[in-house]
Amino acid sequence: MSDIDPTREHLIETYRKKAKYYDITSRFSPVPGYPERAQRLRAVRAIRLRPGDSVVDIACGTGRNFPLIEEVIGPGGRIVGVDLTDAMLARAQNRIATNGWSNIRLVQADAADFDFPTDVDAILSTYALTQVPECAQVIVHGAAALAEGGRWVVLDLKIPANAPQWLARLGTAVVRPFASIDQWIRRRAWEAIHAAMQEELVDFSWIELFFGTAFLAVGSGGPRTVDGTTAGEWS
Repeated sequence: MSDIDPTREHLIETYRKKAKYYDITSRFSPVPGYPERAQRLRAVRAIRLRPGDSVVDIACGTGRNFPLIEEVIGPGGRIVGVDLTDAMLARAQNRIATNGWSNIRLVQADAADFDFPTDVDAILSTYALTQVPECAQVIVHGAAALAEGGRWVVLDLKIPANAPQWLARLGTAVVRPFASIDQWIRRRAWEAIHAAMQEELVDFSWIELFFGTAFLAVGSGGPRTVDGTTAGEWS
């Protein structure tokens, strides 16, 4: 068994325990007053959605991004919500039923193994991708599925560079319940995400948020060549 398997098991069990109250507790993570919702809204706006667009929400959790996306794409658009944990998807299904949305499909899958639909208009992941050991692989697979001009947007947490100790603690506080902090810091997944998006996408941008404790990374799918790879000027 690889060292990745225990990570999956730990994440599933942790999120199963937290699913019932996740929508409430996440508002106060990593500390009360952290602008989690404002950052989430900024990430959705960075997608530049239009009515009728198709969106894949990777590690969608309880579907907290769904209302923000639905407000723009409308009933003519579609959302595929992907998550590893059955309990989180059950909460997402409740949210769908409560709002009467009929254009959302939920998929229980590991992000690293998910088979992205082709020519999707947008892919979004918020506060989750750095916990996936194969995060760079997820970026690559998603980039290959994007329609030309489609947007890949990642909002997540990181360790602030050259930060004082209190900021480093702030950057790791929200991750501690879900993953091994030592492993998370050692992998420095935000760097892998940066490298993969810069390599696979065009018009790449990286913005650090809230004293470097979070980042917003955005890139677009470029024109396709005959062999299906992306062509264009790399950022």
